[in-house]
Amino acid sequence: MPHQFTTSYVKDSIDLFRYYKKLGERAMAQCSDEGLAATIDAESNSIAVIVTSDGEKPDRNRDTEFEDAPKTRAALVELWERGWKYLFDALEPLTDADLTRTVTIRSEPHSVMQAIHRQMAHYAHHVGQIVFLAKHLTAQGTGKWDSLSVPRGKSQAFTADVAAGRKSQR
Repeated sequence: MPHQFTTSYVKDSIDLFRYYKKLGERAMAQCSDEGLAATIDAESNSIAVIVTSDGEKPDRNRDTEFEDAPKTRAALVELWERGWKYLFDALEPLTDADLTRTVTIRSEPHSVMQAIHRQMAHYAHHVGQIVFLAKHLTAQGTGKWDSLSVPRGKSQAFTADVAAGRKSQR
């Protein structure tokens, strides 16, 4: 994510959510279709289950969220895109003046800014799980993983590129 100076919390938040979305997509793209549904142990979720889980709602039955994951990559991508669309549709109309408004999450009042912080941490947590699983499962399968950041052994070249003003190849 190229850094752009801004003083808008809303814009920064949207940009950071887009970064996490792209990071998750880049990880899932490297994972086999079978890997998307695989678990590494009995207590772990698959990437498909992590993508499917969809947060708070009045009729939420958390246990059933772990039972019916999408069966195909296309179905998984459709759910992924739909979930991100809900988020961006909620954030994009906001102005920085909206940040002090109150919203209720799990019967607790939050400022809009607090709610955004909460979601950011939640999404970063799950995208981190997706990246970890995709990397592990891809390495177990094909053995070839294209780094999503600075590859091992390449930090000096990356630092030289940054110093020279060249864009990273990430």
